[in-house]
Amino acid sequence: MTRGGAGHTVGVMYEIVVRGRLPAGWEQWFDGFVVEVTPTDDGPVSSLRGPLPDQAALHGALARIRDLALPVVSVQELPTPTGSRRSTSPGT
Repeated sequence: MTRGGAGHTVGVMYEIVVRGRLPAGWEQWFDGFVVEVTPTDDGPVSSLRGPLPDQAALHGALARIRDLALPVVSVQELPTPTGSRRSTSPGT
């Protein structure tokens, strides 16, 4: 986590993909995440992309998804602006 301009905390970018359609307007419930719905052969999937300041915030977002009863397909840390990924594995 780093500090951005004007003292704002800049978090790690994540993409959380869930099975199902997240209705338009739910971006606000996910604190500024961008929501994109994509049709697939198995039905729609919703991708939520945005910054989270820490692991506690990630767990909070996942708890909201659980409360909506949407099955999680994947959780991925997105590349930093320099194109590299930070490892989230223990011991690395």
